[in-house]
Amino acid sequence: MTKAEQLMEMTARYEKLIYETADYIWNHPETGFREWNTSKYLEEQFEKLGYTLVKAGNIPGFYADLDTGRPGPRVAILGELDSLIVKNHPDAALDTCAVHACGHNAQCATLMGVAAAFKEPGALDGMCGSIRLIAVPAEELIELGYREELRKKGIIKYFGGKVEFIYRGYFDGVDISMMIHSGNLEPGKALCLSKGCNGCITKNITFKGVSAHAGGSPEEGRNALYAATCGMNAVNALRETFVDDQHIRFHPIITQAGLAVNAIPEVAKMESYVRGASYESMYEYNKKVNLALAASAAAIGCNVELDDHPGYFPLNNDENLSEIVKEAMKTVAGPDTVVVDGAWGTGSTDMGDVSAIMPAVHPHASGAIGTGHGKDYYIADKRLACLLPAQCLVVAADMLLRDDAVLAKKVITEAKPYFKSKEEYLAAIDRLAMTRDAVTYHEDGTVTLEFCK
Repeated sequence: MTKAEQLMEMTARYEKLIYETADYIWNHPETGFREWNTSKYLEEQFEKLGYTLVKAGNIPGFYADLDTGRPGPRVAILGELDSLIVKNHPDAALDTCAVHACGHNAQCATLMGVAAAFKEPGALDGMCGSIRLIAVPAEELIELGYREELRKKGIIKYFGGKVEFIYRGYFDGVDISMMIHSGNLEPGKALCLSKGCNGCITKNITFKGVSAHAGGSPEEGRNALYAATCGMNAVNALRETFVDDQHIRFHPIITQAGLAVNAIPEVAKMESYVRGASYESMYEYNKKVNLALAASAAAIGCNVELDDHPGYFPLNNDENLSEIVKEAMKTVAGPDTVVVDGAWGTGSTDMGDVSAIMPAVHPHASGAIGTGHGKDYYIADKRLACLLPAQCLVVAADMLLRDDAVLAKKVITEAKPYFKSKEEYLAAIDRLAMTRDAVTYHEDGTVTLEFCK
């Protein structure tokens, strides 16, 4: 029996635990930075396996290190804790409407399988270096107002869980990172590898008007809702200027738009992202969007507070690491089970931030049905969505760290992350942050718009 076959067998011994984890977390969904129960469940299981945990403390999540006893690189394997909010999903929680309609419960189960397999006697034979298992909160970039409250309280600095973990030093000393996301692939396929996907800037947008009686004296008011709709229309008019290969996206929601039908809305609040395929395009197109929003507010005598923060960096899957994960999944599931998709994704993930400072890979597994983030999304086959990814990551880690980590060293040496250091990365994303009222009215009747740093 080969080492890969041994590792696959070791992982399969915990099939029941893996599936129980997937089911428990599916039945107890929690959104980002609220995943206390989810984190506690995993913490208890990890501690039963003998792991010593470093807990995030004031937010959910943790990491645990596994040392082979021989010097070498450190490989991180990740799983995400949080759910989405999909109100009309049949399994959405009654009180919060939370549901794992993107399959993060499968990721947690996969992480559990990896953790259990590597505690088996002989699992680390022939490997060097170490493995860091990381349970990360808050990948879904939702509830931006809530996250802004946490930021103002000093609980978090960044809205994304991996970004926050990078800032806190939980990726310090890590040389390579990998994870597998559940997905909906064609029959017979177990893994899909892509080039990467968009990054994004998060936006809390508050239009500020003047309240007045909507029927009796509307001329005394300044309608913040009208300013917001003008802003959306202005950005829509810009869309033909978005360069195709930069994959720019702007998709706002209105979270507040007045409190009584007989009063001119004094405040209208929106949340949105500006997504793009590169750091530069995100930065430049966000300025265009902000100008459109500011000018729209000024057009009808309102103001707008632009509250921008770094969301996620574009994901660039490392080619060498992708090849290793591809070979690992072929070993696990068969030679014709991997799809290599050269397309660029227009969603976003904070695994992109990890890829900005080290070689990283974020492929998708099979096993799900329905539309991601939709009311019909389920993990239909836990073997494909949880067990096979766990076996793949265990085999891939062994491939990287065996034989004096020759493959890991090749990945590290040939990698070209966007930034040379964590410090350079943090400085760059901090450049995206801005909070200001964008419109200044002067006594002489002129107006000044300030919409960028």
